Amino acid sequence: MRSLFKLLAFNLLAISAFAQAPKQAIITADIDNFWLAFDKVNNVTDSLKQLEILQAEYVDKGTPGLKAFMEAKSYTTAAWLDCIRKYPKYWASIRAKTYQVKSLTTQFNPYLKKFKQLYPELKSASIYFCIGAMRSGGTTQGDKVLIGAELATGDSEVDISELPQNTKKWLATYFGSNPFKDIVLLNMHEYVHTQEKSNGNTLLAQCIFEGTADFVAELITGKVPAMPYMTYGKANHEVLKAKFKEEMFLSEFSGWLYNGTSNRYGVGDLGYYIGYSICKDYYEKAKDKKAAIKELIELDYGNDVAVERFLRNTNYFIEGFNKEEIVKAFEQNKPIVTQIGPFRNGDINVESNITELTIFFSKPMDKNRMSISFGAGGEKTFPLKKPLGFADGNKSLKFLIELKPNQNYEMLITGRGFKSIDGYPLVEYPVNFKTK
Repeated sequence: MRSLFKLLAFNLLAISAFAQAPKQAIITADIDNFWLAFDKVNNVTDSLKQLEILQAEYVDKGTPGLKAFMEAKSYTTAAWLDCIRKYPKYWASIRAKTYQVKSLTTQFNPYLKKFKQLYPELKSASIYFCIGAMRSGGTTQGDKVLIGAELATGDSEVDISELPQNTKKWLATYFGSNPFKDIVLLNMHEYVHTQEKSNGNTLLAQCIFEGTADFVAELITGKVPAMPYMTYGKANHEVLKAKFKEEMFLSEFSGWLYNGTSNRYGVGDLGYYIGYSICKDYYEKAKDKKAAIKELIELDYGNDVAVERFLRNTNYFIEGFNKEEIVKAFEQNKPIVTQIGPFRNGDINVESNITELTIFFSKPMDKNRMSISFGAGGEKTFPLKKPLGFADGNKSLKFLIELKPNQNYEMLITGRGFKSIDGYPLVEYPVNFKTK
């Protein structure tokens, strides 16, 4: 009987340990360090001295989370100082809100316990609240969840009047959703990422990578992000699904992920919704729910074959799909440069007094996107001075150029930098010519 009691006691302890949340820490020291540095920076006017203060008082004293955030988002001390100097109204209106994160230190444990129940293999991670340079509300690196409190704690009261128009438009939408009320959801999304193996190589893989985090976070918290991509996605599911299928094997994400509203739908990050939809559909069909969660989290998103096999198993595209045919059809829809003018590409007798160059396209192009890079000769052989604008129904683009006699010129009209108005990237087009 004594042995039986011991066995029962052991089992109860094992069950208790199994249900416990993994060990984790919530670190907010970077919030205090930033504002102390901020006040000192604003007590001096010399920019070099300000940079030294910010480096010594914030960056050098930073937690491992801040160091990881800097690496993940390419933050520099100069980037922080630039934001501080340009947007004083923003910082004044967000300051008190960033301190709210200190109240969260005990709120995550019940959700992490729930996560552990759903996914017993859950590994520990630390949650760091930092002040970023306004580029990310949250990301991860290894076993670290990294939250940018200057964004994640915002709401409609934050003064964004000093910010550039594109940033202002994005933040108005983001802050309008009152992200702090869903701060637990954001953290659970990022916590899921700390359990995943890798990012994806293709649009398909990366969307499922992000969708897994959104879907598992929903299972943990009972919430989905209060963002336009969710509401728009659900309302336009079939249209988005069909368009996504045309592009899912590309390595180009900008039309679906980590973008703003300047795309064909006027809603950013719709790839999150597509990935979420795939994961939710698969989970709901699965007989073994816990096994489905494990498969989603442990899928090797960097393995294209594994991701494609998973998609077939989901039966999300019930009609099936042929990768080769999808890729071929997409390539055939890409716009091309039909010619340049007033001279031909490759011409070796170009007049050096020509001051304008026009690029002609096979399709109407998105006038908000353009990117032309240096050729092998670098800036020295780059002829363009500034764009003069699209014309001919957005099928031509004119530039001001500056030429010298007897010189080679070259540039690359990039594929990812241009898109047709129906959303297809340009076929890359190198340009070279020589003046008389």
